[in-house]
Amino acid sequence: MSLSVTYSRAQLGVDAPLVTVETHLANGLPAFHIVGLPEAAVRESRDRVRSALINSHFEFPQRRITVNLAPADLPKEGGRYDLAIAIGILAASGQIPCEPLQNYEFIGELALTGALREVSGALPAAIACGAAGRRQVLPRDSGAEAALADGEIRTAESLLQVCAELHGRESLPAAERQPASNEIPCADLADVRGQLKARRALEVAAAGGHNLLFYGPPGTGKTMLASRLPGILPPLTQGELIEVAAVYSSAGLADLRRRPFRAPHHSASPTALVGGGSNPKPGEISLAHRGVLFLDEMPEFPRHALEILREPLENGEVRISRARAQVTYPADFQLVGAMNPCPCGYLGEARCRCTPDQIDRYRNKLSGPLLDRIDMQVEVASMSAGQLQDAPAGESSAAVCERVRLARDIQLARQNKINAQLQGRELDGVCALGNAEQQLLRQSVEQLGLSARSYHRVLKVARTLADLAGEENIGAGQIAEAIAYRNLDRKSAQPA
Repeated sequence: MSLSVTYSRAQLGVDAPLVTVETHLANGLPAFHIVGLPEAAVRESRDRVRSALINSHFEFPQRRITVNLAPADLPKEGGRYDLAIAIGILAASGQIPCEPLQNYEFIGELALTGALREVSGALPAAIACGAAGRRQVLPRDSGAEAALADGEIRTAESLLQVCAELHGRESLPAAERQPASNEIPCADLADVRGQLKARRALEVAAAGGHNLLFYGPPGTGKTMLASRLPGILPPLTQGELIEVAAVYSSAGLADLRRRPFRAPHHSASPTALVGGGSNPKPGEISLAHRGVLFLDEMPEFPRHALEILREPLENGEVRISRARAQVTYPADFQLVGAMNPCPCGYLGEARCRCTPDQIDRYRNKLSGPLLDRIDMQVEVASMSAGQLQDAPAGESSAAVCERVRLARDIQLARQNKINAQLQGRELDGVCALGNAEQQLLRQSVEQLGLSARSYHRVLKVARTLADLAGEENIGAGQIAEAIAYRNLDRKSAQPA
C-alpha cells in the first residue's frame, strides 16, 4: 500500500489539536515534500527522518514522497511530527503494518541516529489523546510529564522500539509518574516578627484567595511577608496540578508540583507579563496560574503593563490574538503587590522631601480600576529597634495553613469555590447581611466613596473573615474589618 495515515498532536497554547499525517508514495523522480503549513523546523524534518530511517536499518523509499499535515490551515512547528512522519513512510512502503496505526498517536523529535528526543507540550497532547481513546507514543524523557494524564501513554527511546511495538514483537513500557522531589520548602511565617495587622491580612488573603497590596516604608517586611504566602496556601489538588503542569509544559519549562510563585522584575514588558509573541507563549500571569503573582515595587512597572492585568483578574484567563493564531491561556492567579507610600519611601518622616505633586504622580501609576480589583490594601508600618527586639516570634506557617485549610473547606462545601470567585447572585445568598450590617456597609461605602466593585469585594472579604471565625453569618465586626483593609482607593489620597 502506497498510502498511510498516522496521527499526531499540534501545540496551541494549552490545547493540542489533532493533526492527521497522510503519507503518499508515488512513482516519479525521488522527492520529499511536506505540505500543510509547515514551519522551517517541520520542513527540516525531511533530512532528520531520512537519516533516522537509514541509520535504523530501514529502507528509505526512492520514490516521490508527499506528506500532508492536516488540517492545512493550522500552523505546524517544531520537531514533534518527526516520529509520525517516519512511521507514515514506513507504513506506506510496507515495512511496518498499517492496521494498528489507527489506534496510536505519535509525538517525538528524531535524532539522526533514530533516537527520540524530548518535546514540549507533552502533557496537553497526552490529555487530548486520552480523551480520543488512542494510545500515545512519545519519547521516554517526556514520559514523566505525560503520565499525569489519564490514558495509555507509552514511551520509547528510539524509532526501532516503536516499530517493534507495531510489529507486536515487543511492548513499549508505560509512562511512569515522577515521584515528588524534595523541593526547597517555602520560607516560614514565623520568621516575621511583629506586623500583626499585615500577618492577619496575609492569612485572610490566603483563606479567601483575595488580591492584596502592601504599602509602607522600605525595610518593613513587605516582600518578606509576600514570599511566605505560598507556605500558608493549601497544596494543589490533582486537577489543579494538571492545569499548572499543562501551562508549564506548553512553555517548555520544568514540571512544577506546588503552587507557583512568580515575581517578575519591574522592568518586565507587557508581553512578558501576559504572554504573546509571534508564536504565543504564556506570560507570568499564566505561569502563576493557581498560585501567586508578586509585583514588588508595583508603581515602577510600566502603567500599560499593569493595566492589562485588569481583564485577567476578572476572567481568570487571557486571550492572545495574533495573525497566525488565537490562543487562550489560564490565568487564575492571586495578585500580591508591594509599594512605598511615596517615591523616596519615607512619607511623614523628616527625611522625606517628596512634594505633593510627586506623591500624586507616584500613586497615580496605579489606576482606580486596578485598585478596585485589589481586595485588600494594607499598611506595613515601620518598627523601632526596641519593638523589633521585644516582638515575640510569630506563628509558624503550618499553624496558619491549618486555619486557612479549614476556612477553604467551609467555602468549598458551601459554594464549591473560594470566596474570591463569587459572582453576581451568588453574593446575595452567600453574603446575606442583617439590617445593622447593611446600614454599616452602606454608610461606609458612601462616606469613603467606594465603587460598586469595591462594595462587592468588601462583602467577599467579610465572608472570609466570618469563615475564619467559624461563623455562619457575617457580623458588623467582619464588615468593619473588611472596610479597614481598603485604604488607597478612598476619596482621601492619603493612606490610613
